[in-house]
Amino acid sequence: MKLHNKLFNKDYSFQNYNFKVNFSPGSFKAIIALVILSVFYCLCAPGYCETKKLMIAGSTSVQPIAEKLSEHFMQKHPNIKIEIQGGGSSAGVQAALSGAADIGMSSRDLVASESHLKTFTVAYDAIVMIVNPQNHIENISRDEIRKIFAFDITAWNKINASSECGVITVLTREDGSGTRGAFEELIMGTVEIAARALVQDSTGSIREIVANDIDAIGYISFGSLNQKVKALAVDGIKPETKSFTEADISRKYKVIRPFLFLSKEEPQGAAREFMNYIRSEEGIAIIKAEGLVPVL
Repeated sequence: MKLHNKLFNKDYSFQNYNFKVNFSPGSFKAIIALVILSVFYCLCAPGYCETKKLMIAGSTSVQPIAEKLSEHFMQKHPNIKIEIQGGGSSAGVQAALSGAADIGMSSRDLVASESHLKTFTVAYDAIVMIVNPQNHIENISRDEIRKIFAFDITAWNKINASSECGVITVLTREDGSGTRGAFEELIMGTVEIAARALVQDSTGSIREIVANDIDAIGYISFGSLNQKVKALAVDGIKPETKSFTEADISRKYKVIRPFLFLSKEEPQGAAREFMNYIRSEEGIAIIKAEGLVPVL
């Protein structure tokens, strides 16, 4: 209290004017509180500790790598919170167009009516044909794949006469899936997938069925492979990182697609920061570790 009296109960003189300043103990406390609040406000000004939110939605194939990248990014940028939802590539396009999400995700190229969207290539992904590990077939041609999914070939012994597997269980993704769209474009061409194919709504569902059915065949993204299923070589070329970037076209894996981020306008703020991180050395290392091909 003596310090308070010395500071605030004092006579002041200025030229011919005399005045006295008196502060009560309550006023003193209020002033100190006001100073502390002012300092806190300055430190928490926009851009310093304000939490920025980034909503990303779309392709379930892009979702795993987006989640992995965002996890590491948020550790370095605690003031940015990224939320990621699936829904499929078509949903990602619509989310970007409508502004329902800051960034849409697509695992297929855009069609003409969508081409005005801004695109950012996260990475490239290969679509791989998977079978049960007990199926001894190691290679399949694109023509054979087309015939299987059109139900022109229905038994494994038509692919390999010595195969002990039986009638082929054909698994496909739902309409609107980016994986299906890329599969139809890169493999099927003008041939339609037969209505008898079993439709699954996620990569995980196809992978799980193939892992438990020796006669099953399906397609998933390379980055979603695990040890429960076996990836087939297509036209004699194995799906592996070196064959994705092979300069010699005769040794290059052909069934490959882009993983895209989409936005209505040029990305700014948190979205741009996240994309810059994806192109950083750390981002590229994460993409490679997940079995995808980075954009260099």
